[in-house]
Amino acid sequence: MQAVIFANGIVDDAGFVFSGNDLIIAADGGLHHCRSLGITPDVVIGDIDSLTEDDINGLQIAGVEIIRYPEKKDQTDLELALKLAVDRGADEIVVFGAMGGRWDMSIANILLPAEKNLANAAIRIVDRCHEIMLLRSGKKIIFHGEKGDILSLIPLDRDTLGITTTGLEYPLKDDMLKLGSSRGVSNVFIENSATVFLKQGMLLCVHIQKEFEAPIPYTRKEHPFLH
Repeated sequence: MQAVIFANGIVDDAGFVFSGNDLIIAADGGLHHCRSLGITPDVVIGDIDSLTEDDINGLQIAGVEIIRYPEKKDQTDLELALKLAVDRGADEIVVFGAMGGRWDMSIANILLPAEKNLANAAIRIVDRCHEIMLLRSGKKIIFHGEKGDILSLIPLDRDTLGITTTGLEYPLKDDMLKLGSSRGVSNVFIENSATVFLKQGMLLCVHIQKEFEAPIPYTRKEHPFLH
């Protein structure tokens, strides 16, 4: 099952569609993005400090499930939403609005997929031109795009070992990347897809569509990363 989560960051693309079977979760203020897109979430979760009483009353009238946590808590609203999605059976999760003006929150959101309780779900953090995924030991990810797209590989362990890639201008073959090194940044698609396999460690993979280099009006009916 796929879950789609709206966090309270920046959502700069209204061109995606969802399956009727998707579990839609708003992480607190992510509800405002749902409303602007004409989407009624299945669940709203968090400390609800970004919502008004009118918001809450409207959710109750619409029959939306509200899971409210205390304001003083150990997890961000997005972490709570991710764990809820996994608990409800999601093995694929798409997150919109994870990035925003606060760097600390953005960095924390990007690293949330490294949490061990989320290891069984494929989590994609996306916006109009970016797709971020975490690759774990013994796993492979295939990124679908176009020639000229960018793929950056950023190690999250001291030594990230046994990296093998295909479809990229600068291939790696059973290679390693060291924590803090920028060697894996800005590789380029030479095919319409690229594959990354990792033997040991954790690797943050950032796929950037080539249109990001020279933005053009975005008119696609379906979000390119929802496949």
